[in-house]
Amino acid sequence: MNPRRLLLVLAGLLGVALIAAACGTTSVPASEEPAAEVETIEGSELSRITLSARAAERLGITTTAVTEAASDLLAIPYAAVLYDADGKTWAYSSPDENVFVRTEIVVDRIEGELAYLTEGPPAGTEVVTVGAAELYGTETGVGGGH
Repeated sequence: MNPRRLLLVLAGLLGVALIAAACGTTSVPASEEPAAEVETIEGSELSRITLSARAAERLGITTTAVTEAASDLLAIPYAAVLYDADGKTWAYSSPDENVFVRTEIVVDRIEGELAYLTEGPPAGTEVVTVGAAELYGTETGVGGGH
């Protein structure tokens, strides 16, 4: 066989071996904590999601506090508003570090980057402004997050 052709065949085999190795599965040590734990909240269809610190960091979870607005309304960043398939509006509250619970909200109006609510978590409650869609996927199992 021609040395150049042999070299091309060997390079091709090496490429196939590298691709096969990249497609293989990797195991996670049993001692490593899960990225997320999802627990059903008794008496509801909702769940409490607890993320590992690493998962929260990787998702870039960001929160901000609900504020009181004029006329007995609450205000949250519009980025915190999540719509489900039925058109209901939700926000993820964070009652504790790396713990998240989907909370139904009622939007009165949206002005600029703020959503004004007639119902929602009380003022001072932390709500998720970045990462809510990923939390929803984790909670509902959409996108393999569950």
